[in-house]
Amino acid sequence: MIFLLKGQDILLYFALKHLGDWDKIYASIKNKDRFDDEEFISLKTKLKSFYVTIIDDSYPEYLRHAFKPPFVIFYYGDLDLLMLNNRITVVGSRDCSSYGEQATQIIVSELAKENYVIVSGLARGIDAIAHKAAIDAMGKTIAVLGSGIDCCYPKQNKALYEKIKNEHLLISEYPFDECAGKDNFPKRNRLLAAIGNAVLVPEFKMPSGTSITISCALNLGKDIYCVPFPINKENSNNKLIKEGAILVTSAFDIIEDKK
Repeated sequence: MIFLLKGQDILLYFALKHLGDWDKIYASIKNKDRFDDEEFISLKTKLKSFYVTIIDDSYPEYLRHAFKPPFVIFYYGDLDLLMLNNRITVVGSRDCSSYGEQATQIIVSELAKENYVIVSGLARGIDAIAHKAAIDAMGKTIAVLGSGIDCCYPKQNKALYEKIKNEHLLISEYPFDECAGKDNFPKRNRLLAAIGNAVLVPEFKMPSGTSITISCALNLGKDIYCVPFPINKENSNNKLIKEGAILVTSAFDIIEDKK
């Protein structure tokens, strides 16, 4: 079989072949590795999700300027959500307190009602609470996975995964049902930072994946909003505020700041 190769095919082939590993994809492109027609057909046959490549018009321009922008984004749902202006990333502790949970529910619900798209990572804790709060408020949400697009991690969020997949937007730079490696989540966090126009931190502790997202967002010149905690509660929020994060106690603090 003779292929008339397109740039999109080359990017997709290496993304599938290397299971979304950015460094390996880059090396294959740089070294002009051989394109195997039969392997490409076999790999593409296994692909269930939709996809968009970095050279497609529908690929968000702002992601092209992120650190190591994904060559291919695999997705289910409404890709146009990535293009809406009011996107805010919400990240925080997996083992959050009742205070952090309540703060997330209140602020995210208010933001969703004001047409903010809530971006998070589908992890347990703050992430899952943020996604659910957006959905319950009849808003829109984007889940950025650290696993393959067809792998729900953690499994306890399966119902939420399916809801977002069918009615919102689920994305990953990793294809198929690959389980998440330990290095995938720090890599995923750069995308969380890049997609949101700002980052909201209801509760977190250092060091953590949230710290990585905050650092990536600051490198991109984005605002960090943080919920204050009582002084007798162990957390990192108040320290983050002292270091320059913007203190917020309601969604309207963010909305007013963004005007």
